[in-house]
Amino acid sequence: MPESPHSRPDATALEATDADGPAATFLAQQLPRQSALIAPHELAGRRVWLKRAGPRHGMSGYRALGLAARLLRLPVLTPVPNRGGRVAIATEVRRLRELAAHGIAVPQVLAAQDEGFLMADLGAPGRPAPSLATELDAALPAGAPAVLALWTQGLDALAQVHARGQCLSQAFARNLVLSADGRIACIDFEDDPAAALPLATCQLRDLLCYVHSTALHLAQAQALEDARAAWRQRLQGPQYGAEFHALLARSVARLAWLRHLPADRRWGRDAQRLRAGWEFFRTLSK
Repeated sequence: MPESPHSRPDATALEATDADGPAATFLAQQLPRQSALIAPHELAGRRVWLKRAGPRHGMSGYRALGLAARLLRLPVLTPVPNRGGRVAIATEVRRLRELAAHGIAVPQVLAAQDEGFLMADLGAPGRPAPSLATELDAALPAGAPAVLALWTQGLDALAQVHARGQCLSQAFARNLVLSADGRIACIDFEDDPAAALPLATCQLRDLLCYVHSTALHLAQAQALEDARAAWRQRLQGPQYGAEFHALLARSVARLAWLRHLPADRRWGRDAQRLRAGWEFFRTLSK
């Protein structure tokens, strides 16, 4: 996939296009021709993305992960199946529409069929918006203030999603994008955690995914302590009740073994991210 659907649409023009019917016609014509799972197109002078159903996914891997979560007594690690195929398309279309109805910035669904759907690009013409992960990478040479500003913007976006009684799917920094209007938008909704897990667990999953994907940036920029202060402040919000905080405390305690991972890259980037995530939480309660 050469690009990601990371730009903000001219909503008025695209909504008018859909109301007149060309989006549905375009989807019906292009869907049989497209071999890629997701690809960009032009419709009414605007970039759109067509996503088609892929193969169905097996369940054996999810069962193994579920067993591990039970053995570790970490419900927050319980896998949420993405079944692929038509089920994943239906789930993503439904979730995009639900989140948009709650005022959360997501790609606009222009037309949908069982085998695929058409969504608006999230940005201005010619200005594809980058993922937050890409922006954090670019901000590292500028130091702690630049990294912290971006990181806090992402954390605020998650807090706003949660304040609306919602959750994301995989809230990694790569799935949060900076749209042309400066807002954080969210992508990738092929599964539905809230259909399988309590809301507090889903929201904690969001935050743990976010920390896992960004703590290394914070550590490299020497911004961990300021990020912890921002975390403490945001998690005082009314959307995070006693159940959430109890689950957070238990989860962090049961992840203490991560402190044994090396801080350098000798065991790979994933292990380094896990260790950085532990460093973020290690002194959070102090």
